[in-house]
Amino acid sequence: MFSGLFNRRKTARETSGEPDVRRLYDPVPVTLLTGFLGSGKTTLLNDILADPLMAGTAVIVNEFGAVPIDHDLVRTGSETYFRTTTGCICCTATSDIRSSLSELHDARIRGDIPPVARVVIETTGLADPAPIINSIIPGGSPAIGLRDHVVARHFRLAGVLTAFDVLNGRATLDSFLEGWKQLAFADDVVLTKTDLAVGTHDWAAELRALNPAARFHDRHVGFALPMLFGHGEYTISGKAEDVPGWLAMERLTQHPDHDHDPSRHGDEIEAISLTHDVPLSPQAVETFLHIVTSNISSGLLRLKGLFALTDDPDRPLVAHAVQHRLYPLKRLDAWPDDDRRSRVVLIGQDMPAKQIRDLFEVLAPRAARNKRGAA
Repeated sequence: MFSGLFNRRKTARETSGEPDVRRLYDPVPVTLLTGFLGSGKTTLLNDILADPLMAGTAVIVNEFGAVPIDHDLVRTGSETYFRTTTGCICCTATSDIRSSLSELHDARIRGDIPPVARVVIETTGLADPAPIINSIIPGGSPAIGLRDHVVARHFRLAGVLTAFDVLNGRATLDSFLEGWKQLAFADDVVLTKTDLAVGTHDWAAELRALNPAARFHDRHVGFALPMLFGHGEYTISGKAEDVPGWLAMERLTQHPDHDHDPSRHGDEIEAISLTHDVPLSPQAVETFLHIVTSNISSGLLRLKGLFALTDDPDRPLVAHAVQHRLYPLKRLDAWPDDDRRSRVVLIGQDMPAKQIRDLFEVLAPRAARNKRGAA
């Protein structure tokens, strides 16, 4: 399912004369931004988009679950092309990414958007990078039609950037192959949450065994973040010996046993998407967040949400949690769009879905619950 927006109202021709033909038809560099659930990808993306050196960046974001949240948390300017896809990218990556890039190219040709200098694709934290990489690199997934040939001509994969959460990284690598793959395919690895870690540890030395070709950067030690985007040409040379095999295997895999449920990833991981149409009590929301994040048997991997609260409905509350760590709650100055519902997505393994839904249901004032039940 796609939802998209063009924040740009004037065409490129209206503001900058005739488009530069050479730039228009040169392949646009694409950077893949990966990292497991809660590793800080969206924070990195916001920092990238805020940098003046990154003007002209188009953004494609994939989300897991039926209710998109991440697109509301990405701060895009008025001239930013921004598109989201929702669902399980493991089985729709090739078609979704190529469709999004094709739509971007068409918008450039029509002059609907300003010149695009680069594209950043932020994947869901559960994404296997192999099918996405195959959809862009030469010799990857076969072209199905003219659209795919157009994408191959006008876009190139410049690099893969992976965010690695040093607080939860070991548990991720122990439990999820996706975490290994995200590191193995990376050109650059940004170590996040090092400011919260106790003691010092040489993560670069430890992780280099998974990817000897990667460059490692500490998010909290100054480095030029824009230099990691849109430069060079992606290559698997020097990466772990499993990488070529994973790409070849992905080209041969049709995901025959996957039912394409946008709220499930395989047989174990699922997303629970919850909404309320009325403002909620701040105390009730805090209680809900405390219960679902502190319960060790809840199976929670990631939580992200926007809540309308009764004390100030015009300033939504943003909630983030990774496993059992609930990060400080923040208020936005305004809603990011016209959708003012409270909404939260929980991603996890073997979660007690009914209990979580029941708990969320009672957050609403009694009158609203009675009205909802009678509907």
